[in-house]
Amino acid sequence: MDQKLLSLMNTQVEKEMYSANLYLAMASWASREGYPGAAHWLYLQYEEETAHAIHLWEYVMSRGETAIISAIDQPPAEWKNLEDVFAHVKSHEELVTSLINAIATAAMDVRDHAAYQFISWYVNEQVEEEEHAAEWHAKLVRAAGQPSALLALDDQMAARVFVAPFPTQGL
Repeated sequence: MDQKLLSLMNTQVEKEMYSANLYLAMASWASREGYPGAAHWLYLQYEEETAHAIHLWEYVMSRGETAIISAIDQPPAEWKNLEDVFAHVKSHEELVTSLINAIATAAMDVRDHAAYQFISWYVNEQVEEEEHAAEWHAKLVRAAGQPSALLALDDQMAARVFVAPFPTQGL
């Protein structure tokens, strides 16, 4: 595998683990602040991001490369309110999209069709991630200052169900 592409893939494993930790920190905050539905939604996001990290790690390994496991930065632990949490979710997913797009571009540049095919799933996934983040943020903006509306949205978040995005291969 091209070394730049490999480096981007390894970095993405770290970024997905950071994302998982970020969502877990957000779930902790939401739980402490009395939003069990949001805590549930954010915890499921943690599970999804962890699955992404493992999937990327497995892909690097399947190509006969060494997956480099980097240190993961500590995420923030405090937010002003639930609207602020989902503003952070939205901006974070936009950042992840830019990182995934860089991997896709690098794969195209070196004509690594297998890597491009692999990362294309993530390109499409990020469209969905950004859409969901923007939708929840917009709903929370509209509900700001209305406790009953916030509680209704929290109840809606509790309905989210985790479906593993792909089976992991394991070693």
